[in-house]
Amino acid sequence: MGHFEERSPKWRKLVKYLVTLAVIISISIFFGRAIAMVVLGASLIPIIYIHGIVLPKKGINGWTGEPKSRYYDFRGWDKNIFDDK
Repeated sequence: MGHFEERSPKWRKLVKYLVTLAVIISISIFFGRAIAMVVLGASLIPIIYIHGIVLPKKGINGWTGEPKSRYYDFRGWDKNIFDDK
């Protein structure tokens, strides 16, 4: 799934992973494993909505992220992939 985050900074990917991990572990400790799995499953609902409804309305394939130019516009990224900043 890294090709959808190719222009995101590495620190942001790491923080997103660690926050998700901490939230799920905390829910599991305080409320039980079953509730943690329900929360994890419910977190898929916005992903399905974005990939199945929002992206296709903007002319972007929700499965492949193509055309890249529209996907980059949607994410607010610079389209010049060869520019090292």
